[in-house]
Amino acid sequence: MKDAETYSAPMARAFMALLVAATMLSASFGASFSAGFDGLSRASEPPHDPPHDPPRELPGLHNVVPYTGSGSEAFYSGSAPEGDAGFDALVKLGIKTVISVDGATPDLARAKARGLRIVHLPIGYDGFDDARKAELVRAVRDLPKPIYLHCHHGKHRSASAAGAVAVSLRWMTNEAAAARMKVSGTGVGYRGLWSCVAKASPMDAATIDAARGDFPEQTKPESLVASMVAIDEALDNIQFAVAATDAAKRGASAADAAEIADLLRILEKDEGVERMAKSVDFRALLRASSTQAGALEKLLGEGSSAGVPEAVGRLRESCKDCHVKHRD
Repeated sequence: MKDAETYSAPMARAFMALLVAATMLSASFGASFSAGFDGLSRASEPPHDPPHDPPRELPGLHNVVPYTGSGSEAFYSGSAPEGDAGFDALVKLGIKTVISVDGATPDLARAKARGLRIVHLPIGYDGFDDARKAELVRAVRDLPKPIYLHCHHGKHRSASAAGAVAVSLRWMTNEAAAARMKVSGTGVGYRGLWSCVAKASPMDAATIDAARGDFPEQTKPESLVASMVAIDEALDNIQFAVAATDAAKRGASAADAAEIADLLRILEKDEGVERMAKSVDFRALLRASSTQAGALEKLLGEGSSAGVPEAVGRLRESCKDCHVKHRD
């Protein structure tokens, strides 16, 4: 009996030690598995639920729409800031970095006077390539937040850029980004901009790190000749679309009208263009053509056929008037 007791005591102690070890291993494995599963969930779900607020109108800022987060992590899309009021509104929002995807030169003086970081990475109404997307993603990831990303009106280009960035950084799903674009008012005819968001996918750190990281304050606009060629091509696209019976093609041509208005607006503010002009009315002619293009964009964006041929004719005549006086 003594031998049995002597034998059973070590066995009991060994069994208890094995039981404790197994329990600890199970707990450790369970915690590791749970952490790994939680990490997978976090990677596959947007960490920032975008607020569902409607666009805000602030002094000097229009169509301000949050795309992710709040407070120090907020990321907004909106219009270009207008004068002191617009930049003061950015300061009140707590903005630290302003990214412009508009073609016009940013107002560096007003921004720097308020301690705002400016980055200028223009995109077109037909969308943007992967290289530009990566630059935008890196800027949003690396630069001080909150961030305000804008184009001219804050409806089309900035909304698409903000949506693509949010998807690339895993802040949003493609569907959520598209829903935000609708809140911003992105027109259905801007197919290239919608496509950029639909095709966006999460980017890994190495790919983002490989993108250009100098974050330019100003990107030189296209030359006068290049701009005029682009305007002529866009006008041809519009006339082809207007002649078509497909309403979708007409709607898509709103992007061409917007591009014309944008190019003319940029040229109007280009000091180099002013020096090339033969008379002081060159800017006035550019402004008139830009106004005509904006009116045409509105008609096409609304899907209206009434008045469109006449609006195209007025824009053609406006451009022709400028060509006769200044092209040669």
